[in-house]
Amino acid sequence: MTEVAEVRTPVAGTHPRAGLRAAHRGAWFLVLPALIPILLLSVGPLLYGVLLAFTDAQSGRTAATRWIGALNFRDLLHDTLFWESFRIGLVWAAGVTVPQFLLALGLALLLNQDLRLRGLARALAIVPWAMPEVVVGIMWRLVYNPDAGVLNETLRDLGLGDGRDWLSGLATALPAVIVVGVWAGLPQTTVALLAGLQNVPRELHEAAAVDGAGAWRRFRTVTWPALRPVALAITALNLIWNLNSFALVYVLTAGGPGGQTRLPMLFAYEEAFRYGQFGYAAAMGCVLVAVVSVLLAVFLAGRLRGGEDA
Repeated sequence: MTEVAEVRTPVAGTHPRAGLRAAHRGAWFLVLPALIPILLLSVGPLLYGVLLAFTDAQSGRTAATRWIGALNFRDLLHDTLFWESFRIGLVWAAGVTVPQFLLALGLALLLNQDLRLRGLARALAIVPWAMPEVVVGIMWRLVYNPDAGVLNETLRDLGLGDGRDWLSGLATALPAVIVVGVWAGLPQTTVALLAGLQNVPRELHEAAAVDGAGAWRRFRTVTWPALRPVALAITALNLIWNLNSFALVYVLTAGGPGGQTRLPMLFAYEEAFRYGQFGYAAAMGCVLVAVVSVLLAVFLAGRLRGGEDA
């Protein structure tokens, strides 16, 4: 008796790879509405700026824009004003980021305690975060006003002098702007650190206290190891944000006096929209993007190394 083998014809769409491809198409379809604005508003302008950096594009020029290769970058290497603005930008970024983190850490530790009206205190702590940078800049210009500003009036009332023009002095302009930057960026750092503190189990603190550990030892051995990933992330982001600052410093000083607060973004803005050198300004932007990319690479490498060590 001969057995006849049953031949089954595969049903279309039942192959595992076909199902996987269909799932991928569905995933892309869901991501597409969010991906299109990123491509149009972020990636597209970035690529256009990179291309513009290799041209001699200028405003009001009747001749056609020419491709000049790396000439803008060669000129940038010898532009002492740009590198001075870059130095000022690094001082600004570090001068804002470090005090901002230390103050935010102390405030987060305070707001994490069982205090009366803790909810109100947390709400008030994030008020500067809700204010646009332009509004913050105008408000602090009033505070620093040499004639009727709150700061100078307070100093006069305390008998500490007649006050000074904080935003116009060569020695005081940058420190005054750094104070505003610390104040304006304090809330988001505090919120991030406070969220990290709330993820630390209270049982660990109680066990350490039972073992006789003091407040500093509990912070060093229990709180900080759990908080360190959040602290590294928010510090790296703050450093990048502060290095790219524009609106706040522009409203306060517009880069003055004498270029003492001219950050790299302000320098690029002036080259593009005051002097019309779009290609040269785009080259400055490319340098800033490269610096930010290096900072991100260092941060991600540190995170990956930390994950491997763990």
